[in-house]
Amino acid sequence: MEEITRFVNLPVYTGNGTYVGNVKNIILDVSNRRLDSLLVGKTNTKVVEGGVDVAIPYRWVRAFDDILILSYFPSHVSIPGRAAEAQESEEEEEVALQPVH
Repeated sequence: MEEITRFVNLPVYTGNGTYVGNVKNIILDVSNRRLDSLLVGKTNTKVVEGGVDVAIPYRWVRAFDDILILSYFPSHVSIPGRAAEAQESEEEEEVALQPVH
């Protein structure tokens, strides 16, 4: 059994090797007694608009050791409200997530 605090400060990468950020904190689902998501900070502004902190569902984690590798991550994460300003002709997948403060 692993200690969940081991995740804190691990660098996070997508399956294709793109740096996402570092695990800042862990979000637990106390009622179901399981790890719910990882709060990732110092995010890569090329994939997360504004470099804001994002919560990544734990089910997206493929593997971890000295780094954490995701099985899924959108090609771009935008801040709600600004996503409407994006051009509709863009071909990349865009997902709007709530920034975490």
